[in-house]
Amino acid sequence: MTEDIKAKALNIENIVEYSEDSVVSREVIKKELGTVTFFAFDKGQGLSEHSAPFDAMVQIIDGEAEITISGVKNTVKKGEIIIMPANEPHALQAVNMPYKMILTMIKSN
Repeated sequence: MTEDIKAKALNIENIVEYSEDSVVSREVIKKELGTVTFFAFDKGQGLSEHSAPFDAMVQIIDGEAEITISGVKNTVKKGEIIIMPANEPHALQAVNMPYKMILTMIKSN
């Protein structure tokens, strides 16, 4: 999906598509004070442990993710959110199935 999506009603599950053995991302809003990015993780794929200087909210829109924050594993399923606190190490993994998510980061304290 490469067309402009502004001012259009869209199914959030179709913003990004799964790709075999891959992580696919699509940034749909990029502003100085924050971003909104859609991700699709194939089973077995993930993001290794890292941290960010701002809180970030993950909303699962398909499947389920294993999201580890400061060593604590959380299973987050379709329709659920989790907030990853600023400066806390976190990692995301598609353990049991592929999943899609929306990552919202507000760059402000």
